[in-house]
Amino acid sequence: MTDWWRGAVVYQIYPRSFQDSDGDGIGDLKGITARLDHVAGLGVDAIWLSPVFRSPMADMGYDVSDYCDIDPLFGTLEDFDALVARAHDLGLKVIIDQVISHSSDQHPAFVESRKDRSNPRADWYVWADPKPDGSPPSNWLSVFGGSAWEWDSRRRQYYLHNFLTSQPDFNFHNPEVQDYLLGTMRFWLERGVDGFRLDTVNYYFHDAKLRDNGPEPREENIPAVNPYDMQDHEYSKCRPENLPFLERMRELLDEFDARTMVGEVGEGPRRALRIMEEYTSGHRLHMAYSFDMLGPKFTPAHFRSRVEGFFTAAPNGWPMWAFSNHDVIRHVSRWADHGPQDAVAKLAAAMLLSLEGSICLYQGEELGQTETDIEYHELTDPPGFRFWPDYKGRDGCRTPMVWDGSAHGGFTTGKPWLPVKPLQLARNVAAQGAGSVLDCYRSLLAWRKGSALVAGRSTFFDVRPPLLSFRRDGAEGSVFCAFNLSDKPVSLPVKGLTALDGPQEGATLAGDKLSLALCGWVWASCDTAARA
Repeated sequence: MTDWWRGAVVYQIYPRSFQDSDGDGIGDLKGITARLDHVAGLGVDAIWLSPVFRSPMADMGYDVSDYCDIDPLFGTLEDFDALVARAHDLGLKVIIDQVISHSSDQHPAFVESRKDRSNPRADWYVWADPKPDGSPPSNWLSVFGGSAWEWDSRRRQYYLHNFLTSQPDFNFHNPEVQDYLLGTMRFWLERGVDGFRLDTVNYYFHDAKLRDNGPEPREENIPAVNPYDMQDHEYSKCRPENLPFLERMRELLDEFDARTMVGEVGEGPRRALRIMEEYTSGHRLHMAYSFDMLGPKFTPAHFRSRVEGFFTAAPNGWPMWAFSNHDVIRHVSRWADHGPQDAVAKLAAAMLLSLEGSICLYQGEELGQTETDIEYHELTDPPGFRFWPDYKGRDGCRTPMVWDGSAHGGFTTGKPWLPVKPLQLARNVAAQGAGSVLDCYRSLLAWRKGSALVAGRSTFFDVRPPLLSFRRDGAEGSVFCAFNLSDKPVSLPVKGLTALDGPQEGATLAGDKLSLALCGWVWASCDTAARA
């Protein structure tokens, strides 16, 4: 089971929004532990926890001030240990977020580093002198808007921050920094976690010469909502020095049994597949988490190109695919124009869970949840304030889980940190019975186990849009998959398919003709002669 992660289904939990156990309106570790039966009952293999470390919460925990302790908002180290023990009892692995490209400006190392230029940690963060005219040392931009450089009057230098000004970037060119961060990872491995999701894994190193980035080739003739999208980040991230450090991380994990690392590769389409290939080749990451399916594109050509493109570029690598997470609009809302809500939710589930690679589900997608409409006065997310109203931030996908039809959906007895609104409340766990989206997820996950959909190789068929069809072949046999990515019925000729014995929605087989209703789909056992 050392390769348990290969083809695994991981369920992402956003701790602030999963379950509140103490009535303060914020989810916590005890709440998660109390709800793990729901997760195990889905049939997934592991959970991924977004950050629960000590933090001032300027970026909801992605600004860490202590990497080896739990923030009191979420509980204690003992609560964390209890969660891991309960998850393991239920057969669930536990993966935790590691946000090590940057820390909080309240981290003791940064507090010391900014005092002067000669203290023991003076070189732990990326400091640089201004240009003669006082401007920043390079043109690098922050993901959250504005320059990636912030002036500090104590040192009379700029420091680098790829995100908020309160999230200074570590200087990975300093071996002491690497050793320190590897030590924090060892702390959690020794505590029993089964792996790490590495936040912004391609941001670790920067160009030591601080060379300016050039423009990003773009089709649009108007500026982007966020100027960051207009720059080619050749020098501020994805540096070649990342690769040896990933090998050091892998060496650490290899000291422990059956542990895994998945890296979040935040990169544009021109470079994403190459970076995923590099980061999962050799003795580096086990998996690369792709952003390629987190956008608006909903075409057979797009999904096929991402899967085939990855395995062509990285035949020995391994991807992790997702349709939703805590940073993007929920996919049922993104793809709402392609069919009825439940139909799109079930179609997306069947597609995602059939793709070659490992899979990540985001809490609430098993309910067919849509994006919550957040008003300005309800905002908590910094980018939402900065780019409103063209970009409303990430709060809409982070609203609380809805467990029942009671006030606040059973999430809390207090006032939730983000609102629970009627559209989301209507799709609560308790209300989803036979034939629901939740029932569909459970059926798909149950059928998927032990089939070629876990680790079998893909053979795509040349069918016309809006159809996507392929076969997965493995030691367990073969599975035929077909999907209608439209709101109109279609049919396609098939060969070697004798019965529809697997999960399906709106599918009928008459001889060599497979018909699919709007948003229809099918999984079926077959042999290697089956094709469309």
